[in-house]
Amino acid sequence: MEPVVVLSLLGALIFLLLILGAPMKPLRWMGQGAIRLLIGALLLFFLNTFGGLFDYSLPINVFTAAISGFLGIPGIVALIFVDMLIIP
Repeated sequence: MEPVVVLSLLGALIFLLLILGAPMKPLRWMGQGAIRLLIGALLLFFLNTFGGLFDYSLPINVFTAAISGFLGIPGIVALIFVDMLIIP
C-alpha cells in the first residue's frame, strides 16, 4: 500500500475513535503489548550490539521480541539457551 493511503486510513480511524469513543481496556492492553514488544526489540538490539564483541547475535523478530519483552531478562536468557543448546 502507498504510505499516503496508510496514513489516511490511520487518520480516519483515529478520527472515528475520537468521535465515537473507544473501549478503554482493550486499547490499553494493546498499547501495553506494543510497548512491551518495542522494549523487547530494544533489549535484543542491545544484546546483539554487545554480543558482537563475542561474535554472538539473536534474530530480532516478533516472536523473540515478544518473549524478551514480556518475560524480560529471564526471557532473553531462555532465548540464549535455546539458541546455544537446542539449535546448534
